[in-house]
Amino acid sequence: MTRTHTSGPSVNTWRNWAGNVTARPARAVSPASAEELAGIVRRAAEEGLRVKPVGTGHSFTATAATDGVLVRPDLLTGIREIDRAAGTVTVAAGTPLKRLNAVLAREGLSLTNMGDIMEQTAAGAISTGTHGTGRDSASIAAQIRALELITADGSPLRCSERENPEVFAAARIGLGALGVITAITFAVEPLFLLTAREEPMAFDRVTAEFDQHVAENEHFEFYWFPHTGNCTTKRNNRSQGPAAPAGRVGGWIDDELLSNGVFQMACSLGRAVPAAVPAIARIASRALSARTYTDVPYKVFTSPRRVRFVEMEYALPHEVAVGALREVKAMVDRSPLRVGFPVEIRTAPADDITLSTASGRESAYIAVHLYRGTPYRAYFSAVERIMTAHGGRPHWGKIHTRDAAYLSEAYPRFGEFTAVRDRLDPDRRFGNDYLRRILGD
Repeated sequence: MTRTHTSGPSVNTWRNWAGNVTARPARAVSPASAEELAGIVRRAAEEGLRVKPVGTGHSFTATAATDGVLVRPDLLTGIREIDRAAGTVTVAAGTPLKRLNAVLAREGLSLTNMGDIMEQTAAGAISTGTHGTGRDSASIAAQIRALELITADGSPLRCSERENPEVFAAARIGLGALGVITAITFAVEPLFLLTAREEPMAFDRVTAEFDQHVAENEHFEFYWFPHTGNCTTKRNNRSQGPAAPAGRVGGWIDDELLSNGVFQMACSLGRAVPAAVPAIARIASRALSARTYTDVPYKVFTSPRRVRFVEMEYALPHEVAVGALREVKAMVDRSPLRVGFPVEIRTAPADDITLSTASGRESAYIAVHLYRGTPYRAYFSAVERIMTAHGGRPHWGKIHTRDAAYLSEAYPRFGEFTAVRDRLDPDRRFGNDYLRRILGD
């Protein structure tokens, strides 16, 4: 039975995780099946209302905002099928990644790669191109083998490499613009172990050795602390074991006390007293010590994120990323900006998804963050100018100012996506102001 919510300020106002986007839908619904969802879409069309699915709100853009019908996925959850012979798992769209990861681990299975948080729903994570870091393995969306969605006329549609392949190429990162996803089939593999090695490293060294670190490790990333020459690096590689998880006390100190509790206080102090930020950064960049641990993938790839922030991230051609990062550092060093959040650098191989940030090119990602409530426009705008000068592609779920004119040049297959959209949703039933800006009319 569909749940419908139409009254009360807490019901009518939707906010994202960071609190920087709000919307007031005409009503919010929670369908319990694809059939109920199809009926909701048809009714919305009859009433002239737009429809937008929403996950847990971890996007920093208005991708899911609507003044029409907001579709909550909380009843569209669960593991539908595990096909060991095919190496796949099919899940309902609203299934949280943390639940999927736990179930797969109990079944002796795992996704190959994942992002660094697992609070999102499966459909929400893929729709905006959530990714981790990997030399050979790409985003979560690149691990999809089939999708099921409800299109603008209320019809179900299944797509894969063999069924509706042109839709499949676009819908794996569909921005909620092509339909409402109801189920996803992911490729999985037998559960494996990862050994994580985390250690501090100087900015000049890690940037000089960046290509070497990427080549030598299955998953490499690093964080640079602005106002310092300090970085923290993380290498994740497959291991024969045995498992040696982070110690309960040591893991709590690093992941909860330092990365969340103390960091929360540092961010609050930096927001209140910006002049203190460089000194805080010097202390914070030395707080996390080197450590090595071995565990199942989702316990290595993901970390708790309790300090709320806003974020902008750009994908660059791999070969220009280090130069662009050095430009960002030089810009911060000579500016009056006070940046209390580390800058994150990750990589991805090229993939074949129409609007993937790694579509057709090996990529490196530069992500900048600021504590929630801190003025961010001056910093993000300055970084964005550097990113766009290098042909950067903005992450679809993170703050940026690009529009369809820019994006149609940045993505060689942009026209393929908009052609699929014109066919599946000619009346823009799934549209909103953000999609109009980035995709055009």
